[in-house]
Amino acid sequence: MPDSFFATKTRKRKRVGFKDSGPSSSKKVSKTSNGRVSVTKKRRARATDEDLNSDEALDDMDLRADEVDPNESGDEDADETPAEKRLRLAKLYLESVREGLADGEVDAAEIDKELISARLKQDVLEHAGKLHLFVADSFDVSRPPPTLRTRGHRLSVTSAVASSEAGFLFTCGKEGSIIKWDLRTGTRLATFPKLRPGGGKGKEKAMIVETPGHSDEVLALALSDDGKYLASAGKDRRVCVWDAEKGEWVKGFGGHRDTISAIAFRKGTQQLYTASYDRTIKLFDLSVMGYVETMFGHQDCILHLDALRAETAVSVGGRDKTVRFWKIVDQTQLVFRGGGRSSVRELLEGGGLADVDEEGDQDGGRRRGQSEKKCVEGSLECVAMIDETTFLSGGDSGSICLWTTQRKKPIFTQAIAHGFTETISETEGVIRTPRWITTLGALYYSDMFASGSWDGHIRLWKVDPKIKSFSAMGSFPVPGVINSLQLLSLRDGSLDEAPWAWPHARHARADANRRASAPSMRKSGPVLLVAAVGQEPRLGRWVSVKGGGSQNCTFLMALHPRNR
Repeated sequence: MPDSFFATKTRKRKRVGFKDSGPSSSKKVSKTSNGRVSVTKKRRARATDEDLNSDEALDDMDLRADEVDPNESGDEDADETPAEKRLRLAKLYLESVREGLADGEVDAAEIDKELISARLKQDVLEHAGKLHLFVADSFDVSRPPPTLRTRGHRLSVTSAVASSEAGFLFTCGKEGSIIKWDLRTGTRLATFPKLRPGGGKGKEKAMIVETPGHSDEVLALALSDDGKYLASAGKDRRVCVWDAEKGEWVKGFGGHRDTISAIAFRKGTQQLYTASYDRTIKLFDLSVMGYVETMFGHQDCILHLDALRAETAVSVGGRDKTVRFWKIVDQTQLVFRGGGRSSVRELLEGGGLADVDEEGDQDGGRRRGQSEKKCVEGSLECVAMIDETTFLSGGDSGSICLWTTQRKKPIFTQAIAHGFTETISETEGVIRTPRWITTLGALYYSDMFASGSWDGHIRLWKVDPKIKSFSAMGSFPVPGVINSLQLLSLRDGSLDEAPWAWPHARHARADANRRASAPSMRKSGPVLLVAAVGQEPRLGRWVSVKGGGSQNCTFLMALHPRNR
């Protein structure tokens, strides 16, 4: 018989704050008079430490409801369920949509379920960031569209941007000036001239941030979606911010150590991305007029960038032959390596023996390798986003590549998109080299984009509905070097006050009014194509196109959808 001294007595532990009232585990929630919620939970007693820890965690939870502010608005009821809240917010959103449609898009009598449904679908698709506007087939590009040409720069026009409401046009040139135009009449409204830098010596002159203007070539322009701010940048390594409506200088930003080659606003915001030859991308927030951060990664000069609604950006790094997709929030980047195919490249990647037959005959493979080697891509020059995950790139091999963030290699490549240029050599004879792609411009979230070079044409392309390829739509004759392209989707009636946009004013406007009055015809409005043209490329002087009607000017083309 064991000694009673060594015997242990089993005791039940007491749990603080809970009373054991049976095996039921149901919850009872009651609200007291002072707005606090009391929770009663019935559980069985457990002896393990794990259950005790969970009970202690439950005891520490603050299950009291927030006290109701007597001054709070009565729109949101304290007893409102999640379903009722969603219904109330949906009604408020529909009411705002009705007010927006009634203010500017249609008459109040035409507001019906079809219009509101189309608007809701469009808002959802835009925030989803996917390609959803299939409008390429609605435009007839077999005939040249109505065109407006503006001239005011002494040297090559490097960039041109138009406002979303088709009210103003801004252009810049290599002489260092910026010109504001009335887009409806084509008249000049204001000029921001090149300034002579004061103080300092040598490169220190360009680092004076507070100088109200540029002191060297202006290479890039960007206009915010709300039309409030115009941003410009160039060789003086400064970003200048202007009041677009008043035409006044607002603020200047420094920070880059070399030429700023490209700038872009994030859609729907006042966040500005800048890319430079110093191989960095900087982010500025114009809502607070401050610097945010700097992103590193490229191994060569950054030549171009683009951005859409999401907190992402796409850039090309010149001779590092990479396209980089930047995720700003995550502070990460996706690297896509471009470059044409060649026998050397295939051999390094383990596929160089694919063209060799069983008998060892390598003549065919060698000939193919030589023909491919002529078009090997040595530099990526431009980039354009189609939607949040799909983008385009163009390089000095004359190829346009279609990329997606889901694959490391391009899903489609259009080789020699703008043909060859011939150079006569005393020793080699006639040398044919492809014209590189100088610029790309996409109609965002749609299946249409444009490309430019110096072959005398702006070419339009249509993306396949499955986003697997693209094909040529047509081309418009524009002599000179195309330095920038912008495709802007306009609201119906935006060009009614522009006489140049209607070559046959009476009939064209009547057709447009009929399309605007019919809800089923409102799927696509007019598209404005803005092209900055010069006799030299934007970033150098290695090509000079003179004669044949080439001038330093800006072309505006109004593309109207065909009658359905």
